[in-house]
Amino acid sequence: MGFYAHQLMGIPQVETMINSNWEEESKVQPIRDFTSIELFAGGGGLALGMESAGFKHVLLNEFDKAACATLRHNRPSWNVVENDIHNVSFKDYEGKVDFLSGGFPCQAFSYAGNKAGFEDARGTLFFELARAVKEVKPKVFMGENVRGLYTHDHGHTFEVIKSVIADLGYTLVEPQILKAIQYQVPQKRERLILIAIRNDLANRVSFHYPSPYHRVVNLRDAFFKGVLYDCDVPESIGQQYPKRKREIMERVPMGGNWRDLPDDLQREYMKASYNMGGGRTGIARRLSLDDPSLTLTCAPAMKQTERCHPTETRPLTVREYARIQTFPDNWEFCGNMTAQYKQIGNAVLVNLAAAVGRSLIRLLNDIEALN
Repeated sequence: MGFYAHQLMGIPQVETMINSNWEEESKVQPIRDFTSIELFAGGGGLALGMESAGFKHVLLNEFDKAACATLRHNRPSWNVVENDIHNVSFKDYEGKVDFLSGGFPCQAFSYAGNKAGFEDARGTLFFELARAVKEVKPKVFMGENVRGLYTHDHGHTFEVIKSVIADLGYTLVEPQILKAIQYQVPQKRERLILIAIRNDLANRVSFHYPSPYHRVVNLRDAFFKGVLYDCDVPESIGQQYPKRKREIMERVPMGGNWRDLPDDLQREYMKASYNMGGGRTGIARRLSLDDPSLTLTCAPAMKQTERCHPTETRPLTVREYARIQTFPDNWEFCGNMTAQYKQIGNAVLVNLAAAVGRSLIRLLNDIEALN
C-alpha cells in the first residue's frame, strides 16, 4: 500500500526530514579559526567530523597506542598527546580554546555493557572531562555518549552529570538523542549529545541542533558509488567465518537471522538458548543492502551482534566497517585487524559529528558577533 504526500506529511519524522534545512546548514563556515581540544579521540571519528565543520584542533588526547598511530598517520600536523588522561594537564590552554569535546568511554552506561555507571572506572572518565573543562574554560563544550546514559540508574547518573556541569559554570542545552540515520549515516545508531555554554555567554546566544538530511541512506549507498562515496568500497582485510559457521550462515537470507534457519540448524546454532524464547534478532544476522546497518560493535562477528555481509557469506571488512561509520576511504587505520575494527566500532560517526559541528560553528559565530 502506498502513501499520498499529505499522508506522509502527517508522520512527524518524515515531515521533519522533508522540511529540513540541511542544505542551508551544510554551507555554514566559521568567521574565524575556532580552536578545539578533543579528549578520548580514539580512531578520529569525532575529530574528523569537527575538522570538516571548520574546527582547528590544538590538542587531541588518547591512551590507545594503535588509535594514536592512526591519528598521527592521517594528520601528522595534529598535536596528539598519547597518555592516560589522568596524567594530562590542560592548564596551558586556559582561556585560549573556543571548544572542548569528548566522547567519553560509554561501556559503563551501554546496553551492551554491564551498565555499572560511575562504579565502573571507565564511567569516572566523565570527571576527567569535567576537570579539563575547569582548566581550559572553553566557551562551549560537548559530551557524546550512548543513549543509555540518559536513563542509567533511573536517571540518577544523569542528574549527577547535570550538577557537575552547573558547578563548572556552564548552562546545559536541552540534551537530545540524535538518530544517526537522519544525518547521512547508513546505520541505526543513537547518540546522546550534551552541549554546554559558559554562563557568561549562555543567556545571549542559542544553540540549535542540526536539521536532518532529506532521506535515509542505506548499505547500498555505503558500499557503492553514489550519494556518500564517489567509488565502490575498496578491498581490504577482514575476518572470516569458521567452516561450519559459514555453512550455517549461507542459509540465512538477506535481512534475516537465526529464526530463518531450518529448525535443526536453529537448535545447533543456538544450543541451550534455543528454548529461552525472545527475539535475539542480532544472532546470525545478515544485513540488507536496502536498509541501514544495525549498530556496529568493536568486532563484526560476535554471536550476539552478528553483522554478516548482505550478499557474501562473511563478516564485514575493515573498509566496509569504516564506510558504515562514514569515514572517508583515505583515512587509514593502524594496528592489527582486531585493533582496526575496535577503533572503527568505538568511533563517533563522522557525518553525525560533522552535522553537530556545523551547528556548533553557527553558535560560535553568534558568540563572536557579540564582541
